[in-house]
Amino acid sequence: MKKWTREVEINAPIEHVWKFLDGSVENMQKIMPQVVEQKPVKITEEVVGSVYRQKYREGKRTEEYDIETLEYLNETNEKKLKVGFILAKMFEITALYELNKLNDNKTSFTYTVTSRPLKWFLKLFLLFATDKVVVEFLDRVKKVAEAETSVSE
Repeated sequence: MKKWTREVEINAPIEHVWKFLDGSVENMQKIMPQVVEQKPVKITEEVVGSVYRQKYREGKRTEEYDIETLEYLNETNEKKLKVGFILAKMFEITALYELNKLNDNKTSFTYTVTSRPLKWFLKLFLLFATDKVVVEFLDRVKKVAEAETSVSE
């Protein structure tokens, strides 16, 4: 299994950043443009255990998979969302999004992703995997959130 964790400070209120992760598909697409649609399959009252079917475009191909909510916390100063899914029947992926309020206009965003190969030969791919996708995702979230926030420091 391979794990990457990166953190970034975003000049935007915590609720503003959270809406990209825990809001409408339209808001999610601003930070994850490859997501084509996301529909609920099973919704639980406590959120954990909820399952969504997500369609994701990779080049000309569209993949479809079920994403399960593994952890969920929505407090005033701290928010957490952890999801898990199987990618292309080859990798078990978890993504953990953690937001912490630093002040009214600044949020700390930590993104942790794990990738576990489901077939032995895929372990070789992970040896060469880098954190490039993780870094690009953090940069995109920061850029989108700050562009939509007219907060000056």
